[in-house]
Amino acid sequence: MVPNRSAPLPAAAYDQLIDLALREDLGAVDVAADLTAAWTVASDAEARARIIARQVGVVAGIEIAHAVFARLDRDISVCAEVADGDEVAEGQTLVRLQGRARSLLAGERTALNFLQQLSGVATLTQRYVEALSGTATRITDTRKTTPGWRHLQKWAVRLGGGVNHRMGLYDAVLIKENHAAAAGGVRAAICEARGQAAPIYVEAENIAEVEEALAGGPDRIMLDNMDAPTLRRAVALIRAANPAIEIEATGGYTLATVREAAAAGVDLISIGTLTHSAPALDLSMLFEG
Repeated sequence: MVPNRSAPLPAAAYDQLIDLALREDLGAVDVAADLTAAWTVASDAEARARIIARQVGVVAGIEIAHAVFARLDRDISVCAEVADGDEVAEGQTLVRLQGRARSLLAGERTALNFLQQLSGVATLTQRYVEALSGTATRITDTRKTTPGWRHLQKWAVRLGGGVNHRMGLYDAVLIKENHAAAAGGVRAAICEARGQAAPIYVEAENIAEVEEALAGGPDRIMLDNMDAPTLRRAVALIRAANPAIEIEATGGYTLATVREAAAAGVDLISIGTLTHSAPALDLSMLFEG
């Protein structure tokens, strides 16, 4: 399989998170704060280690793991044998490390936490993308992300072959039920937003709401929690009225049901699970003799 590639994350996206995570684990960004290593391992002891995959998956977070160890000890040598976006096999070595044993031990859990969580997002995304193989429908994410981790998790979605929804409330208009109620209806809300330099998305839960949304001419209509017959009817209605409008299906789709939604002809299917419930990829760091 051809690896999925995404532009590298800027260090600004994770520098503060690394400091927070290290302080959470060590109490300070200080190797000496690891009591177990400080009291059992000589300060000058050197070690070699490797991070390995315990299961098949897509890797995300290699550079972040490198940055964790560098934050603790600039003398640690980090040699990556895979790149972010690579699919790895069970037992495969991802990274080789060499340096002071205390430093490696102090950074182990924080580095693995970043790698495991982000690789889990990328791996689950790839499974959803593969479930739609042969269709033109794309998998997209949501704003249901871990606070502070949004840029990281959405980057991992791209590595898994998905595409990103809006990043936040600031880069797209998304008119939901409460917005429509406060604005005096979906069409009125669209009219108020029209002319702003941002795409306009509208959520619809039934055919009547689809028709109201169509009257305003949004950039995307999100079909929320529709059964299969209603979804197909809504897609046909939108395509006939304005083929330029993107169509997104949303609302609790799983690996077992996502292909049925794609068969209705939607452009995108949003999956909140990618970021709020992806299981961590099983990885380990092992010292070598």
